[in-house]
Amino acid sequence: MLYYGKVFLFYNMSPGILLFIILIYFSVLLGIAFYTSRHSNNESFFIGNRNSKWWLVAFGMIGTSLSGMTFISVPGKVGTSGFQYFQVVIGYWLGYFVVAFILLPLYYRLNLTSIYSYLDKRLGMVSYKTGALFFTLSRTLGATLRLYLVIKVLEKFILQDMGIPFELTAVIILALILLYTFRGGVKTIVWTDTLQTTFMLLALVICVIYIMNTLHLDMSSTWAAMQQKGYTKLINTDFNSPAFFLKQVLGGAFITIGMTGLDQEMMQKNISVSNLKDSKKNMISFCFVLLLANFIFLLLGGLLYLYADAKGISATKDDLFPMIAVKSGLPFYITVCFIIGLISAVFPSADGALTALTSSFCIDILGIRRKQASEKQQKRIRLIVHNSFALVFLAFIFIFREIDNGSLIDTLLDVAGYTYGPLLALFAFGIFTKRKLINELVPLICIAAPVACYILKHNEKQWLGGYTIGTELLIINASLTFLLLFLCSKKGGLVAAATT
Repeated sequence: MLYYGKVFLFYNMSPGILLFIILIYFSVLLGIAFYTSRHSNNESFFIGNRNSKWWLVAFGMIGTSLSGMTFISVPGKVGTSGFQYFQVVIGYWLGYFVVAFILLPLYYRLNLTSIYSYLDKRLGMVSYKTGALFFTLSRTLGATLRLYLVIKVLEKFILQDMGIPFELTAVIILALILLYTFRGGVKTIVWTDTLQTTFMLLALVICVIYIMNTLHLDMSSTWAAMQQKGYTKLINTDFNSPAFFLKQVLGGAFITIGMTGLDQEMMQKNISVSNLKDSKKNMISFCFVLLLANFIFLLLGGLLYLYADAKGISATKDDLFPMIAVKSGLPFYITVCFIIGLISAVFPSADGALTALTSSFCIDILGIRRKQASEKQQKRIRLIVHNSFALVFLAFIFIFREIDNGSLIDTLLDVAGYTYGPLLALFAFGIFTKRKLINELVPLICIAAPVACYILKHNEKQWLGGYTIGTELLIINASLTFLLLFLCSKKGGLVAAATT
């Protein structure tokens, strides 16, 4: 037992106590899932019976958008790039207005369950399937990357001391996510995400206040100390840098349009709101809160580096926050706040992704609505797909363990750039042109463009005179895909709608 100030720390017991607290947390989630999934059906799972409250969806979406990646990697980046990530956040903010005033009206007007069925109505079945498959790929990679990071932190800083291996941790966490999502789907996760967002934001604020008090800083002296260390640098004016201001803002805007507006997981929650007006209110209020939350995460990052300097702690990047919170002798309640906040950050993105992937695969790829399967048949197919995606998640978690480079948020943005580009181009082609595609060529185009972008990025400095591609990778990918689609199209009427 250690003594720290006026707080007794049961350090040797802490892994077991933390595990017990985590199990209590999961028990609460399961209780909510049981309560909210009563009398649920397939419509509850897919779109929450279009009865979700807009303010509840808006608040819960904060946790889904931030994720464990933000909780760990964004504070860790401050030591090397200061507040420059906020340039991307400004772009995110702009992108949400495009989603609210262009995409949401389209989805409500067509009364969609899966947003990708728009591609069927406008461009044809092959384009529809291609778009849905790219969503499946992108969301699977993104969700498992976020989930892997949290499992790595839990294993490295808590469960390793108890002899619990990484593999077992991954299996148990996925099993628990399955338990509270397999029945209620969107109807359940709208509520569980709200709970988890609350805990995540509380943990964030408590950690900021504690470190400021420990270092005897107020807000002005905190900012001055971070400025002295160079942590507050926001605007990057180096055109050749991947963090150049305009690249980051434009890239962030298009990432939001792709990863929110064209993402079944995020839109599934939005279209579960009963009407367009409330759904727009949800999106606009959410984007302002998200702006503030990301700024506080960056502020926390600066404080963590100041604390590490003061205490002689050498951890950086993704290890910084967990090392300070769990291994540096902080009061136990701070460690608990960190662990609960971390879990609360990752689960809204993991549970939502699993539900959205199940919905999209069942509706878009298997076509259970087109085949007019009975409620019982739809439920059986849905459960098989849901469990299968959990196994796919597990496989990718193990893959990411082998290729981890220490700072995963850049990897996440690269994944989005390669996989959301074709999806963005397909929707843009459908909305902004009246041309008819040669559908048989669409899959080839949507594969060729990301491959070309991959080759370009790996030869960028010698081919582009020192220019480095950053978040604008998504724009380049989407533009190239759009151009190829245009070249493989012809004038003509719109494709006839198909039943979804």
